[in-house]
Amino acid sequence: MKKILKYILKTLGVLVGLIIIYLLAVLILPLISVNKTPEKPIDQVEVYIKTNGVHTDIVMPVVTDQIDWSTYIPFSDTKSKQQYKYLAVGWGDKGFYLDTPEWKDLKFSTAFKAAFWLGESAMHTTFYNEMKVDEDCKRVYMSKEEYAELINYIKQSFDLDQQNKIQLIKTDAVYGNNDAFYEAKGSYSLFFTCNTWASNALKAANKEAPLWTATQQGIFYHYK
Repeated sequence: MKKILKYILKTLGVLVGLIIIYLLAVLILPLISVNKTPEKPIDQVEVYIKTNGVHTDIVMPVVTDQIDWSTYIPFSDTKSKQQYKYLAVGWGDKGFYLDTPEWKDLKFSTAFKAAFWLGESAMHTTFYNEMKVDEDCKRVYMSKEEYAELINYIKQSFDLDQQNKIQLIKTDAVYGNNDAFYEAKGSYSLFFTCNTWASNALKAANKEAPLWTATQQGIFYHYK
């Protein structure tokens, strides 16, 4: 009995230790900046980071001389079918996106799967006609070369079908008339969240980002 109790206490101690280490990483690692370089005259592509308070999206012009996103992510996939000027893209856990419209709807099974790589992921795209810079939306200027890297990073996050086309998730769980969901690569976890994905998007484009972050605060700390 003593051996069993000792084993249980050791296991609990290890779990508590891991939780403390994780929380310290969440607090400290976002403060460490990477790619902290001043803007250059060639940085002319306007990209935005936008948060809803929990999740970070990367927002880009629908049309530039480098890409027309509407040929890749068609307007017709939205309820409105209308044309827009800006495209926001985010990556996340499919269960959170489709089965949890509000926090009160969150199920333990959804949270558990998301935390431990057990769920599937999805891309969420939202179209806008205008962007307003404020506390929840920051402008990031990029060169064409940097934007090309961002385009590549985002495209590689989509899970393509056998015809190399993105796969629309047909659902009534869209948030409005201007958004849609698609199949994505990878799995959400405590160590790779929707905000980690957005942070890595900035890193791919050689823009300032936290060393690692699980939260949107870790990104926006560097864009005050």
